[in-house]
Amino acid sequence: MGRPVLLYDGDCGFCTTSVGFLERHIPTTAEVTPYQFADLKALGTTAARADREVLWVEEDRIFGGAQAIARLLIDARGPWRPLGLLIRVPPFRWLAAGVYHLVTVNRHRLPGGTPACALPAADRPGSGKATG
Repeated sequence: MGRPVLLYDGDCGFCTTSVGFLERHIPTTAEVTPYQFADLKALGTTAARADREVLWVEEDRIFGGAQAIARLLIDARGPWRPLGLLIRVPPFRWLAAGVYHLVTVNRHRLPGGTPACALPAADRPGSGKATG
C-alpha cells in the first residue's frame, strides 16, 4: 500500500455528497473509495467499522471518525493542514469527536442525506441482506 486510503459509506447520500465536496475543494494524495468496493481485509478493517465511521488507512495505522478527517486535512496541506493539526490536540480533539458524532447520528437529515442513511448497512434498500 503506497498511499493512504479514505474509506466512506458509498450507500449514504450525505457521505457521497461530502466526498464530492472533498474531491472539488480538498486536494489529497489518498485513494478515496466507498468501503463497499474496497478489500477491507487487506486494509485491516471490517465492514462494521467502516459503516460506523469514515476511515483513513495508512500502511501501519487506521484512524476513524474525526481523526480520519484530521488526517485528510493534514494530507491536503495548504490552508487545510493547520485545521487538521488543530483537530488532533485536546480540547479541539474532543470537540471534533463530538461534532463528528452529531453528524453521524443525523446524517440522514443533512444535505444529501436520505432516510436510508439512518439504517444500518444490512437494512438499506438494495443491500440484499435486509431481514425485514
